Amino acid sequence: MATAEAAKIMVIDDSQTIRRTAETLLAKEGFTVVTAQDGYEALAKIADHHPALIFVDIMMPRLDGYQACALIKANPRYASTPVIMLSSKDGLFDRARGRIVGSDEYLTKPFTRDELIGAVRTHLRK
Repeated sequence: MATAEAAKIMVIDDSQTIRRTAETLLAKEGFTVVTAQDGYEALAKIADHHPALIFVDIMMPRLDGYQACALIKANPRYASTPVIMLSSKDGLFDRARGRIVGSDEYLTKPFTRDELIGAVRTHLRK
């Protein structure tokens, strides 16, 4: 699937380890990766880079993942961009709150390579 291979993916996480891990796994699959440390930095980069898919950590300083997702989905230009929440919490409440703000999927950290790439392939196929 040529379009997905060249897709630009954003990873928003305040953990440098998570950003680097996701970036390495995605780059090995041929994706272009843009990273951001928090929601504010991400919002500026989304406008510049127009990612095809966005991974966002829930627990971040300043602007958390729920707030960032809600802002992304509220913008008509990016409302159809898949947003996948990343969290170390696997509770029903957290998953439900992610759905309420418009997230398309919820991955629990630590994620595996297969979970990460599988989520990308699923959402870029739509």
